Amino acid sequence: MSATRAPAPPYRQRAVDLVRTGRSVPTLLRHLAVAVAVALVVLLVSYQLDSYRNFQLATVAAYLCATAGLTILTGLCGQLSLGHGALMATGAYTVALCQTAFFDRGVTSGAVLLLSLVAAVAVTVTVGLVVGVAAARLRGPYLAGLTLAVAVVVPALTVTFDGIFNGEQGLPVPVAPAPAGLGLYFPHERWQLWMAAGATLLCLVVLANLVRSRYGRLFRAVRDDEVAARLAGIHVARTQVIAFVVSAAGAGLGGALLAVLAQSVSPGAFGLNLSLFLLMAVVIGGLGRLAGAVWGAFLLVVLPDLTHSLTNLFTLSPATAQRLEGNLPLAIFGATLIVVMIAAPGGVQGQLSRLTRALRALRPAGRS
Repeated sequence: MSATRAPAPPYRQRAVDLVRTGRSVPTLLRHLAVAVAVALVVLLVSYQLDSYRNFQLATVAAYLCATAGLTILTGLCGQLSLGHGALMATGAYTVALCQTAFFDRGVTSGAVLLLSLVAAVAVTVTVGLVVGVAAARLRGPYLAGLTLAVAVVVPALTVTFDGIFNGEQGLPVPVAPAPAGLGLYFPHERWQLWMAAGATLLCLVVLANLVRSRYGRLFRAVRDDEVAARLAGIHVARTQVIAFVVSAAGAGLGGALLAVLAQSVSPGAFGLNLSLFLLMAVVIGGLGRLAGAVWGAFLLVVLPDLTHSLTNLFTLSPATAQRLEGNLPLAIFGATLIVVMIAAPGGVQGQLSRLTRALRALRPAGRS
């Protein structure tokens, strides 16, 4: 008579059940692991790059918060927004006012920056809630018109109330230097990259979990067919408002980070062109995919450098060069958008996904 096998320990039995049922690692842990890996890569890369490249990567991180939020709104929920530049301006001016208030009272520690960023997100979420409630009642060109009005009105308010926002001159954003523990000569741009990358990774982890959650499924259902979503018992208007609020939070954080990086904010930096660039960037990168938002953020930073390089190839008068630098980025963005929509309708990330699936399909045939 064979001996009875002792039951497996509870933790081992749970692991066996996960394998047998095909369940994977929890989504949050997987996203946190990816974020930690990316943070380590950024940490290593920051020591290999010069100060200017570190600043560029920090700017990419700031834009990524906004493009990721717009991806949730437009790509997942199907709502068009032409006013995200104004939401970024809301976050930027909020962090400027908070930092100035702190520094005027002699509070200059680095910890107050975290409070200012939280305040920037909170104020932008409030504005996004108001706009989102109105946007949930509109469709098509009326929705585009509302968000376009927001993109025009918010920068105009900063000029109208110049006693608070200092008009066209804008506001300074005082920021404490890098912590003393990093060394007396630690590059400020490297510290900016670490700070911006940390905030952006936290934002992406939250958004990635949201995409995989019940709310992500609600967003897709409303995007695909509002009538069918209503018949399924989904509150369409409330879902659209939630998507707008989440997107506004990303835009507010991105605008606040841009203001901290530049250490100043002005209405000219958040005009209508920025809203158009953000929308085209997420379309080119790939709508509905957070990875596509990464491509869009890189494009937003690379494009000005490309424009400057192109204008330097020709001998132009200062007025002509300035006019080109103001209009050429929009023209290049438009041309890139047309090419991508013809060659890769799903954007850059969509094309990469198709290539990956094709390679996986060919792998078994190659082995046989």
